[in-house]
Amino acid sequence: MNLARLDLVTLSLYVAVARLGSISAGARHMHLAVGAASKRISDLEAALGTTLLYRSAGGVHPTDAGLACLDHAQRVLKEVEQLAGTLSDYADGVRGQVRIAANTSSITQFLPDDLARFMAEHPAVRIDLEEQNSDEAVAAVHDNRADIGIFADRMPSGDLVTFPYRQDELVVVVPEAHPLATRPRVAFVDTLDYDHVGLPPATSLALRLAAESTRLSRTITLRIQVRSFDAICRMVGATRGVGILPRIAAEPHARSMQLKLIALTDEWAHRGLLLGVRDLESLAVPARLLLAHLRATG
Repeated sequence: MNLARLDLVTLSLYVAVARLGSISAGARHMHLAVGAASKRISDLEAALGTTLLYRSAGGVHPTDAGLACLDHAQRVLKEVEQLAGTLSDYADGVRGQVRIAANTSSITQFLPDDLARFMAEHPAVRIDLEEQNSDEAVAAVHDNRADIGIFADRMPSGDLVTFPYRQDELVVVVPEAHPLATRPRVAFVDTLDYDHVGLPPATSLALRLAAESTRLSRTITLRIQVRSFDAICRMVGATRGVGILPRIAAEPHARSMQLKLIALTDEWAHRGLLLGVRDLESLAVPARLLLAHLRATG
């Protein structure tokens, strides 16, 4: 026997013999004849070029080399067991849990349908979804509180591995009687003449609007801050203010509340959402499959 042809039965036998202190006991444990077990141990020692076991009338115990061999053999067998378990996930249907930290835009616009399709294909996978601001989603992945993060493309993500997820379009939301409502397109700077209704300042959308108003040397007058897209639309309708929201998220509310959606002419109004993970190799099978599913939907 040479090391390249070393088999798992021999490694398992050696571990059993070393633990039980007897070749005959190890043979019984492995359902082998004592003579066959003894030959396998001798062949293993010959292949390694060293004595692994001290033999005596009372049994056997490992040499220093034998202890090192025992440690490595146990690790190899454990990894093989883990490999078998991973592959069985594919054969029998993946089971497990995936933790997602996602910003409001992704949850409102895209994730419901994307996750529904994934869960239909993998009913034994449980999705633990938490709505976060983009910066909080990044932090959750960094801190191992989430397996996958979904956040705005301009949010610093550190050393996360990122992939494109979806694109969305920001639009101006106004009541039908608003002075801007007759215009088919409008520049962000023109909205700054009016009171705004927006999200809290830590959100990626609020940060982007604040950065753009600063770049224009203007001030955005944020009269009302709320925590959801639905609430923005309701307050816009009630106060005749201006809101800026992703088009897909705003469309259902615009129809029911008689609001007008106006395209923004600014280049930054077309923005991307990213998927982020710490390390592809360390992802469990359910998270890896969900990541592949979400990447394919973009």
